[in-house]
Amino acid sequence: MTTPAATEQTQAEPAGAEVAAEDQPWQTVVWNDPVNLMSYVTYVFQKLFGYSREKATKLMLDVHHKGKAIVSSGSKEKVEGDVAKLHAAGLWATMEHTS
Repeated sequence: MTTPAATEQTQAEPAGAEVAAEDQPWQTVVWNDPVNLMSYVTYVFQKLFGYSREKATKLMLDVHHKGKAIVSSGSKEKVEGDVAKLHAAGLWATMEHTS
């Protein structure tokens, strides 16, 4: 028979593991699409993330040639906001949890 204290301890461990996983960084992924011009994608990266023209161009070329680029990272809430802003700008973006 387990004691209440042992039961509480067992239940607390998975919750602690979940909290630790949620603290891991997330990434914003922008995917290539046949709609947006390369110049527009560069412009969006500059305006939303404050990137220099050179960095925004490099990321846009990654999207164009490799099919995707990681454009930001951070907490789940930050990345969710970045994805929403990119969607509002008409870009195809998703978020990924880094391991």
